[in-house]
Order: sequence, then C-alpha cells, then structure tokens
Amino acid sequence: MLSAVFFMLGSSTTAYATGIRGSKLVKGTERLISDATTWLMVLAPVVAGLLIIYFCIRRSAADEMDQKKWNNRIVAAIVSCIGAVIGSATLSIIISYYQ
Repeated sequence: MLSAVFFMLGSSTTAYATGIRGSKLVKGTERLISDATTWLMVLAPVVAGLLIIYFCIRRSAADEMDQKKWNNRIVAAIVSCIGAVIGSATLSIIISYYQ
C-alpha cells in the first residue's frame, strides 16, 4: 500500500488550463462585468440623487419626529451611493488586470 502511494505521487502530472482564457465564456463574462460596472457607476448617483430629492421633499412636509427619520434616509442614500460607486470601481480595477 505504501508503494502504491509513492507510485501515485511520483507519476502524477499537473494539468494546465491553457485554452480557458481565450474561450467565449470567459471573454463574455469579462465584457458583462465591465458593462455592468459602467452602468452601475452611472446609475447609482442618478438614482441616489432622485431619492435624496424625494426624501428632502418628504422631510419638508414632515413634523419634527419624522424629520429625523427622513434625515436618516438621506444619509443612508448617500452612503449607499458611495458604496455602489466604490464597489463598481473596485470591480473595474480587478477586471482590468485580466484584460
């Protein structure tokens, strides 16, 4: 049994995936992620801006208790926009290393 283990370790070969980089699946996935990150970098600030405008209008018509909630929603929209843009930029940087 010990000799069988040594035989398996000695006769093992390493397989390299040389044709994967040029496949349609990999190139299509890279393009899809690239396009998605581009759209996310455009849409995130636009949607966040519209939400902030809506939240400011609602805050102006609210009483003091509700104004605090609308302020929190405005801050959450700003932070979410920043997070989406940073995430999209990070994905773009990672994808650029593979091209």
